Amino acid sequence: MASKQQIIDTLGEQQLLLPARVNAGLVANDRAKYLLTVLQTARSRGENPARWWPDLRTERLACGIADERLDGVVSTAEIVRGDTLRIPGAGRVVEQLYNEVEAMFSPLDGDAEALRARLSAQRETLGPVDGDLITGRQVQQLTQGERERGDSVHIIVMDAHKALNRLQSRIATESIGGASSYGITDDDRPLIAAFMAGVNRTAPLKFDHPGLGTTATRTGDRLVIQNDIGTTDAHVLVVHVEGLSVTLTYTDVHLQRLLFLQRRFARWNVAWDDTRLRHDEDFEDGAYHLCTGSYTAPQREALADYLAFLGSRLVFLIDWNRARKRLRTFVSKSAAIELLDWAADNDFGHMGFLRAGGEQLIYDAIEFALRGQALAGRPLQELLGEPAATEYLRYVLRTCSQALTRSEPESFLQDAIRAEFLNHVRSGQQGLFDVASEHAAWVVELAAAVRDGILQWRLPDAATRIKHCSGRAKEWETRADELVNRARNAERPGDASVFFRELLESADDIADELEDAVFHLTLLPQNASQHVAYAPLRNLSQLVVQGAQEYLKALEIARHVRRGGLREDTSDFLAAIHRIMIVERRSDEAQRDVERALAQVAGDFRALYMTAEAAKNLEQAADALMHCGLRMRDHMMRDVLAA
Repeated sequence: MASKQQIIDTLGEQQLLLPARVNAGLVANDRAKYLLTVLQTARSRGENPARWWPDLRTERLACGIADERLDGVVSTAEIVRGDTLRIPGAGRVVEQLYNEVEAMFSPLDGDAEALRARLSAQRETLGPVDGDLITGRQVQQLTQGERERGDSVHIIVMDAHKALNRLQSRIATESIGGASSYGITDDDRPLIAAFMAGVNRTAPLKFDHPGLGTTATRTGDRLVIQNDIGTTDAHVLVVHVEGLSVTLTYTDVHLQRLLFLQRRFARWNVAWDDTRLRHDEDFEDGAYHLCTGSYTAPQREALADYLAFLGSRLVFLIDWNRARKRLRTFVSKSAAIELLDWAADNDFGHMGFLRAGGEQLIYDAIEFALRGQALAGRPLQELLGEPAATEYLRYVLRTCSQALTRSEPESFLQDAIRAEFLNHVRSGQQGLFDVASEHAAWVVELAAAVRDGILQWRLPDAATRIKHCSGRAKEWETRADELVNRARNAERPGDASVFFRELLESADDIADELEDAVFHLTLLPQNASQHVAYAPLRNLSQLVVQGAQEYLKALEIARHVRRGGLREDTSDFLAAIHRIMIVERRSDEAQRDVERALAQVAGDFRALYMTAEAAKNLEQAADALMHCGLRMRDHMMRDVLAA
């Protein structure tokens, strides 16, 4: 009995058969691409036999070719001489490739004539391929995909595929959530709708970029969904749904983007086949990659949820590599990829960032915040440190996406990005002030320990008290050292962290001298309080306490000093520095008083020596305080107020 298609054909209504012919053309496209991959991989294996190469069996089964002999083609390919390869069945493979390409032309009518002429020219240029022998040049001529190098069978396949997709869109019998669909069943519709719900939920994040066009049809027992993602020829995603199983086939010239897509499915228990590396000098970086992911749902509801999630992730593939390169300008490779992972997982994406100006938006914020400063040209991760730079870039990605989605004016977005960078710069500086102020607080404690140790000479258990005081001073000096190490670890060349590291290294000399002074006090005899040098040494220690307190005060005031800030802040800061200088001059006189007192007596050498050493430590601490104060003054005047 004649089939329905035969009757329609007899009646001359061939156009009604067009969906089936387009479907057959798309199947031929899958097969042609598989055969190109076989030739390409066999050539690579022949040139690099020591490496492991896949047999491409999974790809053969996916495109519906039954010939199992093709599974052994790659593993036995070899170079026999010069550029000549022995690829089992090479002539048969090439002839089948031509036949599949011809099958793609069948439904194209207007486009078919030009495509057939191009294919004929390629066959003539390539020459005959008989038996198992084929040259590397012939394989490259068949498979190269770079239009600048001229035409090829691969390029013809891509052009025919585009023409089939255009034709498929025109003949689609219905639109489901924006997907051009035909030849589907009632059971297919909710699955297509679920996929498109995911696509449509995140599609606004591509803004005006083309892409995400979807077609859906049925091939035998399988629902086939294809999404064009973007505009790149080698960027392909095809979804096959059969029963409760979904197979996703994805190719990409960028391995990092392929891995990015795979990471999005961590919670779905998707089984990924080994990613296939295809070597081809005509692709970017000389290779492209293919992966297949399989998922089986426990029930239809979970299947629909998976398809919706899959559809929602596609927008984050568009211009992914361009965004990665832009972010790489500011942070490390791994940090840039982590940023894109974060942006996708939180449904912000990266297209808003690219549409808003990309890296120029950040350069503008840096220039605005650091205008006139020498460090304005430093990389972002050096200005803020990579953790803070990453946090800032998360803000940029989120804000760009949200602002463009809400159609906020450009000036709003620019001001928001600038203000956030200013906050990060100030937060970083405040963190440095925190470290310096904490160190200064320990210096005050150490100075007070020396003073208290001298005052405790008069007590009956002075030796025990001073020894206890010395133990505390040693602990405080160790904590001060730890803060110096924190400043060193936070240093980033070219910014204020260098100044703070140098300041704390100088201030650590104060802590060392004061800890030494306490140690020398522990070596004084019991009757030291009766010594003639007791009073001048006590006065000297009190001066150093005053100087340390003024140093801490100067640091706390300096937090608020800035160009165009309150005049009172600047005045108070300079007054504190001035008092540190007065303390230093008075400490010189106080040390001389100690020396004069020591010169008047002839007593216990130990008492004389330890008193003199303690006085020397205190005077040198006062001197180091003055140097730290002057270093602070120069920094604030030159790098802050004059910036």
